[in-house]
Amino acid sequence: MIDLYYGPTSNGRKITIMLEETGLPYRLHPIDILAGDQFTPEFLAINPNNKMPAIIDQDGPGRAPLKLFESGAILLYLARKAGTLVPTDPHLEAACLQWLMWQMAGVGPMFGQWVHFSMYAPEKIPYAIERYRREVDRLRLVADKHLAAHAYFADEYSIADIAVFPWAYSFRNRLPPEAPVPHLDA
Repeated sequence: MIDLYYGPTSNGRKITIMLEETGLPYRLHPIDILAGDQFTPEFLAINPNNKMPAIIDQDGPGRAPLKLFESGAILLYLARKAGTLVPTDPHLEAACLQWLMWQMAGVGPMFGQWVHFSMYAPEKIPYAIERYRREVDRLRLVADKHLAAHAYFADEYSIADIAVFPWAYSFRNRLPPEAPVPHLDA
């Protein structure tokens, strides 16, 4: 059984999608980030980085519990555990990991910073808002151009698609892109 410590964010959603896709059994433990649940000693014992999601696989390697945080690491771990959603062809696996890292290093941080500066920052800083909006648009255009020629990020459905989907879907109506991204929207 996998215990998933979850809040309804794009990073949290990608892990629930992954667990549903793999069929691995799990229990959901809601984390209310607005109430500060991620700062409790109990949660920090699972994830010292005080972010969610995090998991405890009660049946980890050697049948010992395994604590894991960072959504990309969790996706890779679950894919290996379930034996699915990472291509076996070395070229497609490399593409999958490339797009997974693209999401982790670009999409998540840039989209998150745009949300912070445009919605939550106590002082609205036009330069920061515009800078992150441009980067969000650039990243969406990169994805759209790739998906114009590929059905999926790694040419087969994989953890790369699972990682990108919640971010792309959440921002589809929240932030209209400067240029259309029909392939990403599809």
